[in-house]
Amino acid sequence: MSRQAPTLEDVAREAGVSRATVSRVVNGVRNVDPAIQDLVRRAIERTGYAPNQAARQLVTRRTTTVALVVSGAGDATDTEQNAFATRVFADPFFGRVVGGVVGHLRPRRMHPVLMFAETPEARQEVVAYLRQGGADGALVVSTHPDDPLPALLAGAGRPAVLFARPGRPVPLSYVDLAHRDGGRLAAEHLLERGCRRIATVAGPLAVAASQERLAGFRDTLARHGHPYVPVAEGGFTVDSGMAAMTSLLAEHPDTDGVFTANDLMAQGAVQVLRDHGRRVPQDVAVVGFDDSSVAVTCRPRLTTVRQPVEEMAATMARLLDDHIKGARGEPTSVIFDPELVVRESA
Repeated sequence: MSRQAPTLEDVAREAGVSRATVSRVVNGVRNVDPAIQDLVRRAIERTGYAPNQAARQLVTRRTTTVALVVSGAGDATDTEQNAFATRVFADPFFGRVVGGVVGHLRPRRMHPVLMFAETPEARQEVVAYLRQGGADGALVVSTHPDDPLPALLAGAGRPAVLFARPGRPVPLSYVDLAHRDGGRLAAEHLLERGCRRIATVAGPLAVAASQERLAGFRDTLARHGHPYVPVAEGGFTVDSGMAAMTSLLAEHPDTDGVFTANDLMAQGAVQVLRDHGRRVPQDVAVVGFDDSSVAVTCRPRLTTVRQPVEEMAATMARLLDDHIKGARGEPTSVIFDPELVVRESA
């Protein structure tokens, strides 16, 4: 016969405390003396007790699960949805977001559930999942400025926090970067290197972050007597960076400095410059954005504007945790500062 699973009473006897005390520790109630908590946790380890999650949820009204939602604004077909998911997993940015989120949640015994919301039906599924108690709240990484999901979540009254300022004002907390300052840092560095014929590969211009990075870059150059900056729009991918750099070289062959709005596009730009016989940084200096893994695998290694994605994602998870627990009521915003990381490309 199988051995009966340990109970709260077994843990209480092992720890020499009451069943109620064990219950408070297991359910994360804060007003338990730390020494008693340690005593109970050691007793849990010795007895092998595992909390009944269904019963615990009835008491705490929490699942210890949060939805990590990657959302867009399209009405995608099945094929397009699969392509969307593939792009997400291939982008080092998303891996850094996941790392930051998990780094905050794991020590708190909270778990993310990945969801995609690239169609109206998928967005409604996310909202229904939260309303029905499938998760305690949502962490949303939106890929489009017209994404309706933030407004739907706000209307549903479920805790949610966004990565990046929403395209339309909604009463939800968010974390973001001072993107305009990042563009300024890139421009100042290229000018300090002596670059005078400077161009830029912008991100998708419908995206607020791309607009801000470009504006900061242009404004800084204008303040230093450079009223015109050639711009080619990319799509935050290596291929789009290659296409944009090819276009810039065709129209402005004397370019001696380039700022790209992310590291993947910078990698593509470096490849095109090399194919055209241009040395980086001797002939053309290149500055990227993000300080992702691409920045150190690219040859030469990229000078780039660092976006502290992991720290931003961890803060996003912390804000959601606060909203779920009721420790924070009103929405708030946390803006991080960028930092220039100088390597070999500029």
